Amino acid sequence: MASPLTETNPKSLDWDAARAEPERELLHLVIAWSREEPHRIGEAAPIEGRCVLGRDAPQPDEPVPRARFYQQRPSEALEMPPLEGSRFSRRQLELSPLPDGALEVTSVGRCPLILHGEVVQRGIVRPGDTVTLQSALVLLVVRRRPQGPPLRAYAGAAPFPFGVADPHGIVGESPAAWALRDALAFAAQAGHHVLVQGASGVGKELAARAIHALSPRRGRAFVARNAATFPEGLVDAELFGNARGYPHAGSPERRGLIGEADGGTLFLDEIGELPHGLQVHLLRALDHGGEYQRLGDAQARRSDFRLVAATNRPIDALKHDLAARFAIRVEVPGLERRREDIPLLLQHLLAAVGRANPDLSSRYFERRAGAPAEARVDPQVIDALLRHGYTHHLREMERLLWVALGTSRHSFLTLTAELRAELRLGAPAPAPGGREAGRAPALPARAPRPHEPPGGGDDEPAREGVTDPGAVGRAEIEAALSKGRGKIARAARLLGLKNRFVLYRLMKRYGLASPEDDDTEA
Repeated sequence: MASPLTETNPKSLDWDAARAEPERELLHLVIAWSREEPHRIGEAAPIEGRCVLGRDAPQPDEPVPRARFYQQRPSEALEMPPLEGSRFSRRQLELSPLPDGALEVTSVGRCPLILHGEVVQRGIVRPGDTVTLQSALVLLVVRRRPQGPPLRAYAGAAPFPFGVADPHGIVGESPAAWALRDALAFAAQAGHHVLVQGASGVGKELAARAIHALSPRRGRAFVARNAATFPEGLVDAELFGNARGYPHAGSPERRGLIGEADGGTLFLDEIGELPHGLQVHLLRALDHGGEYQRLGDAQARRSDFRLVAATNRPIDALKHDLAARFAIRVEVPGLERRREDIPLLLQHLLAAVGRANPDLSSRYFERRAGAPAEARVDPQVIDALLRHGYTHHLREMERLLWVALGTSRHSFLTLTAELRAELRLGAPAPAPGGREAGRAPALPARAPRPHEPPGGGDDEPAREGVTDPGAVGRAEIEAALSKGRGKIARAARLLGLKNRFVLYRLMKRYGLASPEDDDTEA
């Protein structure tokens, strides 16, 4: 039987064959950043045996098969066109899986290969590592099964385009993201009270809202409250409400959270922060029938509500009889279990920033047909975010994004000193060959003159003059601006341009927002 990953069918993998090996896992290369094809982030190439990665379609006489990229989802995988890009070769990388589960990567093309922050000819990578083609492509190495488990409950949900947020706001194409969607749909349909667990910042409230939206209660109220904010002496009043005139004459009637959620969903965040003595107050209302009593009211009431509670604490933090009321439990995975989703999440967060902030949109975003497109992000930023050890997950990623937005100088987000400090990275080390890992090719360096700092002075000479400014590419401009510390005239000399006004025109052509003109050099 042919392997499902070497099948010649150009449209999809042989999933019937894949089902015969349900526990088998393969290395995959997932597109995390692409300069020329940013719409392909999230696509994955399974690596079963020795193969070649490069641009354009394979030739009939090629002795080694090409790595092919797919939009992978449970039970299906859509084969995508060959990679495109003027910066790397038709045969750029040779890939060879090793018996110990690692991947040997050899550069055979013209684009520099960066592994572990250094420009190399050959190296070994493992799941969690990145493979970077300088200024062209960043790939994340992951291990996953050729086919994830079939969807049980989410299968009938509305379809949505690859890589974007689903109708409930969840972003991700990793197996963990799809397993979460399926678990949320199952919880929604089950009808029981639900406990959502996960670390701080993973998106537990978003998961709770998805449960409500996928359930038959979607047309009724979704009432949300942070349980940790309940005043200790007023828990009953908050949950159950009070009759008119209680506890004081003239006190208005209050329905309470449970009354407000009648027919819908009550979401209590951080329920594990409630002391055990206060958790007891919920028990009777969580039993069948939802019986409760308002303060000052002699008559018992009933509320047809479902409780969805969330906690970042262990289940032992809940009183045992409260924990027993949650027949359904859903865990929201942290970013360490879905690192291949980080670029998609970053793309989603940046798009939200662009929509809400026109100034940032005009500075950091490409524009097509007069509308903002994708953000311009230095691949070093992507690499650093992929490797970071998150403690507050999505919330932390959003904060790191704003650090980059607030400290990047030019028209693209860079790994600034402030962002490096937040990521707890040391000072950048120069890569072999005078190139900085992940950045555009550096311009030729010269030896420092006597009494001059190693970085060169303001009078650093230009390369040979450029008779055709149109031959200067965007990558060279970005590298010159970085090397020239934002000085337009200095960057123009480094590029061999006649004057800084020529560089201004080139920057406008490439959509590069020029920095503040604090440069008065002639």
